Amino acid sequence: MVYFVLRRIGYGFWVVFGVIIILFLLFYVLPGDPVAAMLGGKGDELTRRNLERELGLDKPLPLQFLYYINDLSPVALHEHTPDNQKKYNYLRIIPTGFYSVVLKIPYLGRSYQTNRRVGEILWQDIEGTLVLALTAMFFATLIGMAIGIIAALRANTWIDYTLVTFSVLGISIPSFVLAILVSVLFGFYWTDYTGLKLTGSLWDIDPFSGEKQLRLKNLVLPAFTLALRPLSIIVQLTRSSMLEVLSQDYIRTARAKGLPFAKIVLKHALKNALNPVVTAVSGWLASLMAGAFFIEYVFGWKGLGRTTIEAVGQRDLPIVMGATIVIACIFVIINIVVDVLYAIIDPRVRLE
Repeated sequence: MVYFVLRRIGYGFWVVFGVIIILFLLFYVLPGDPVAAMLGGKGDELTRRNLERELGLDKPLPLQFLYYINDLSPVALHEHTPDNQKKYNYLRIIPTGFYSVVLKIPYLGRSYQTNRRVGEILWQDIEGTLVLALTAMFFATLIGMAIGIIAALRANTWIDYTLVTFSVLGISIPSFVLAILVSVLFGFYWTDYTGLKLTGSLWDIDPFSGEKQLRLKNLVLPAFTLALRPLSIIVQLTRSSMLEVLSQDYIRTARAKGLPFAKIVLKHALKNALNPVVTAVSGWLASLMAGAFFIEYVFGWKGLGRTTIEAVGQRDLPIVMGATIVIACIFVIINIVVDVLYAIIDPRVRLE
């Protein structure tokens, strides 16, 4: 089991490393001048050269990549100077001569626009995205499985046809269209009845006291919009898996033995029908982290997505690269956790 987990972690490391290489080549080869963006068209040639030297843009591209990897790695080689100590926030220093081996939090650079640490910006915003994605996935899983079970138990009836029709409709509507419809209808035209606003974030700042105030009702519309597509897919997966399991011999045997119908469905059938649903939930949870970007932008939700979209418009490359790397790491971690769960549930996966 330990070897299985270590092998999955190794695969995940190479996936993230490949994402970093593609990101670096993509953004550093793109046309545009980050120095000019930071200076805003101002500054003399000396200021420009100093800024290029500070950002490392005056070095050859392969050397820039090595420096970038050194900054991202939690174990790195650095010249131990007060400036580096302040820049990287060393956790531990192991002197080895001119350069020292240091343990540090991965350094994602600084924003071209605000000069703030990218890690601080993303850490501040990721809470909103995580809350939004987890809430949407919880709602989609809970409601989707319940509807899928009902559809399977009422197969080939008008209830089944109605539920499947609505699930197909939920899959077919693009997220950006649904986001606009939901925000306009429930947050603008019907706001007197729903009590919901067109835009809003998880936390609001009181204009008088300056205190942060939790606003859970602002979560309703973006979470519902984000949950609709995975909910529709979970409905169909649960329905098809339940129909397949309910036709198995051991289910007929359980019925013949006189077991309560609810126990047969929940304990025997549902447990064996969960594998494709777990796969869908794990994949969609990671996808919702990335898919929340446009939803956050439409609903004015303060999170990783809105920050990244704004950074794209401002050509703030460190924020865009940092956000992409964070999302890639979340994808890899979720997939590793799901693989481990599969290996625990089904030993055949571990043996393969």
